[in-house]
Amino acid sequence: MQNPTRRNFIKSAAAIAGTAFAPNLLLGQEKALKQLNVAAVGCNGKGASDISEIASGNRIAFLCDIDKGRAEKMIQQYPDAKYFSDYREMFAAVADQIDVVTVSTPDHMHFPIAVEAIKHGKPVMVQKPMCNNLWEARALANYAKEKNVLTVMGNQGATMQGTRILREWIEAGLIGDVKEVYYWTNRPIWPQGEGLQFPAQPVPADLNWDVWQGTCATDRPYNPGIHPFKWRGFWDYGCGALGDIGCHSMNSAFWALDLNGDFVVEASKVSAFDDTIAPKRSTIVYDFPAKGKRGPVKVIWQDGVNDPNTDKEFVRPPGIPADLKLNEGFGQVFVGTEGVLFINDAYCGETPMLFRKGVREKVQKVAEVYARVKGGPTQELCRAVRGEGPKPVSNFVDHAGPLTEMVLVGNFAVRLGKKIDWDMKAMEARSLPEVKATLKRVYRAGWEPKLT
Repeated sequence: MQNPTRRNFIKSAAAIAGTAFAPNLLLGQEKALKQLNVAAVGCNGKGASDISEIASGNRIAFLCDIDKGRAEKMIQQYPDAKYFSDYREMFAAVADQIDVVTVSTPDHMHFPIAVEAIKHGKPVMVQKPMCNNLWEARALANYAKEKNVLTVMGNQGATMQGTRILREWIEAGLIGDVKEVYYWTNRPIWPQGEGLQFPAQPVPADLNWDVWQGTCATDRPYNPGIHPFKWRGFWDYGCGALGDIGCHSMNSAFWALDLNGDFVVEASKVSAFDDTIAPKRSTIVYDFPAKGKRGPVKVIWQDGVNDPNTDKEFVRPPGIPADLKLNEGFGQVFVGTEGVLFINDAYCGETPMLFRKGVREKVQKVAEVYARVKGGPTQELCRAVRGEGPKPVSNFVDHAGPLTEMVLVGNFAVRLGKKIDWDMKAMEARSLPEVKATLKRVYRAGWEPKLT
């Protein structure tokens, strides 16, 4: 007789609940299940920090990374974890032993790995952006909904206290009606811009380059200027500065102002780029129509800003003191009819700075409406899996999917050099039928999506 799976064990225990020892048996199994078996796909860089975050209270049971050399630190740290270089082999071999999956890989592989996890009924955390392709973002959200699987995107700001305070203050009317939101970043901090060359080099012995390329139809040879990290500038593998940081920064406005829906977006001040690599710099402006009780909102995104305090091209948000030093890496400002909220980071992790006269007493009276989250998105997901908390805020269906789509449409405006009037429900650009043909990537033979 085969060993029972964890799920079958619970069913077996429940079936004998009438015996004297069954309650104790069930209690013991329930306690054991609180420590979830984690399968971590991607073990270095963000993968390492995701593993460290989810490890608390759980068991790192499986490690999967195409680059064993870069995964070695996690392999050493979790010697009992079984290592795989191909996620497909991992699911085929041990899917019944997995309770939750983390996906911390290059953007183009988020979709196929998450699909495999959901296909096996496994709750999954996928790093931001959820996908680097619009069709995949919509398809993945729909698939998660169809299979009723718990999900979360790794945009940490969605779990942070500052994001909740920001929304509570806006809803309490502390700055009146929000009219504009400004975001900036020093990204890209990796090579971007036209004309970059990546000649073929020998593939390191510990690197599974075939699986690294995965779904991408471009037969690109290995070069250390692509893997690790520098892939972010490629349209094939990443989605430039906007795709990298947009799902972090713009999450605050998306959630606080309910920006899920139609919008118009246009890019300007775009530096040179080509069909392979995103530009070094751009300004992207989103216009959202009035919705519910809020009026129209303009969101201004600026990337490639090396230092907003000295950069002559940088448009400094209104309403903040002229001598206020801005974070060189990231920042965000919400401009209302009666005041301004300033956040000096990408995640809205800290309590916003409020610039408005005579509101100290009002601030103190603002009620705490939104529950605070501890431990980041992976722990938020684990609590939901155990039944100890609600589904994550940034789940694929309600939040992460639409947020990712909103961000990625900005790249259409960059690449086409045209104003995009986006129909969210139909997933198309009004009056620009040529966009429809580019929503779905061309897949490498054998890597076509199978959502069954």
